[in-house]
Amino acid sequence: MATLLVSQERYAWLRELGLQEENPGVYNGRWGGRGQVVTTYCPANNEPIASVRQASLEDYEETVKKAKEAWKVWADIPAPKRGEIVRQIGDALRQKIKVLGSLVSLEMGKIFVEGVGEVQEYVDVCDYAVGLSRMIGGPILPSERPGHALIEQWNPVGLVGIITAFNFPVAVYGWNSAIAMICGNACLWKGAPSTSLVSVAVTKIIAKVLEDNKLPGAICSLVCGGADIGTAMARDERMDLLSFTGSTKVGKEVALMVQERFGRSLLELGGNNAIIVFEDADLNLVIPSALFAAVGTAGQRCTTARRLFLHESIHDEVVAKLAKAYAQVRIGDPWDPDTLYGPLHTKEAVKMFLDAVEQAKQQGGSVVCGGKVINRPGNYVEPTIVTGLPHNAPIVHTETFAPILYVLKFKEEEDVFAWNNEVKQGLSSSIFTKDLGRIFRWLGPKGSDCGIVNVNIPTSGAEIGGAFGGEKHTGGGRESGSDSWKLYMRRSTCTINYSKDLPLAQGIKFQ
Repeated sequence: MATLLVSQERYAWLRELGLQEENPGVYNGRWGGRGQVVTTYCPANNEPIASVRQASLEDYEETVKKAKEAWKVWADIPAPKRGEIVRQIGDALRQKIKVLGSLVSLEMGKIFVEGVGEVQEYVDVCDYAVGLSRMIGGPILPSERPGHALIEQWNPVGLVGIITAFNFPVAVYGWNSAIAMICGNACLWKGAPSTSLVSVAVTKIIAKVLEDNKLPGAICSLVCGGADIGTAMARDERMDLLSFTGSTKVGKEVALMVQERFGRSLLELGGNNAIIVFEDADLNLVIPSALFAAVGTAGQRCTTARRLFLHESIHDEVVAKLAKAYAQVRIGDPWDPDTLYGPLHTKEAVKMFLDAVEQAKQQGGSVVCGGKVINRPGNYVEPTIVTGLPHNAPIVHTETFAPILYVLKFKEEEDVFAWNNEVKQGLSSSIFTKDLGRIFRWLGPKGSDCGIVNVNIPTSGAEIGGAFGGEKHTGGGRESGSDSWKLYMRRSTCTINYSKDLPLAQGIKFQ
């Protein structure tokens, strides 16, 4: 094996995150791990970075027990005090934001500014959660019975299992854990094996905050591992809520395992997102929006734009301008501040990209630009535009996690709204128009059926204040803002009789 990057002088900054050549991948108040040793690789050059010793099933069992015990301590702490701990976690992340963002770039492959931006999301969610910790609560409802009070009481579910994907190895855990923690839950995290170093580095930052406050480290436990650990979490009745982010295929398997035990799941799965551009659109907004949505993170966001519907009157003009913009994308090492576009995460993703381009050609598509592997070290492919396919071509209805944009013509609003909705996923969607009536039809019951419905902005780049998630095969989950906190709690409807009588509801007499 080549020399690990963590041992090279150029990457000495990895030591600032506490990373070594081999790193324990289990944390439950103390670090350990007795499972397989997995090496992670840099997508920009396919060189090994460092290794992580994953959790065995015995490690998992021990960690769940410790997390459940830690919850007993955490649940007794008042919510605003829990918020103070989350505030400290946010501050600790701020202090490491650039070096942690660099690690995201190195191990996942996204460009440096996106890596830093991802850590910033976690910081922002911590800030959001701190405020929320003084606001969560249920209403006092009017009782129909005299001398009775009717209230809603919200309590933590207990232990929240969090399984995250490679493409957002920091932010998705942050959305879940910050909100789950202020609600009074303990967390058990399994990140993607290919971004295990990020999971370890983030957990080290959180662990220090917990330890400095003399709290059980198992409140935020970590179990690095593969499908065996994920399956154990899905089937474990002690997992009071399982939040899973990943592919629709795996998400369906997870959902069935959780449902079989009548458990609770929160699913954030695939997206086959569309941008619709009408004839009155401001093209000065359209071109950079489509470029960012389709090319950002090398097409590996769940909110990436994969379909671009253009009104027939502007189709050729937009394609020409977009192709020109694609030609100016700066491709290079993701940790170089001047780079706009980095590699795909794995060699397997490169193969998926090539297969999808070939299928698009076979189904009648024309490659306007891109379509090839870039001849340089790492997993680089050309950002690609394909035209000429019908809206219902099989490849158009397939989510390929790669920078391929299918450009499609339309004529009528009613048709294109239906085409937006005809794919199985329902995550993000966007239109560009100045027509006020059309905007509100798009937002209304016969408009987009997605969880994210945008106007004059791209499909990607969601803010933390709104609930994030989608419908249909996207899983129906909601994370981060709005009232997403309710998913991490259980609701009790409580009736309190403070009178000396016992009237029954609905006026029933039972004497």
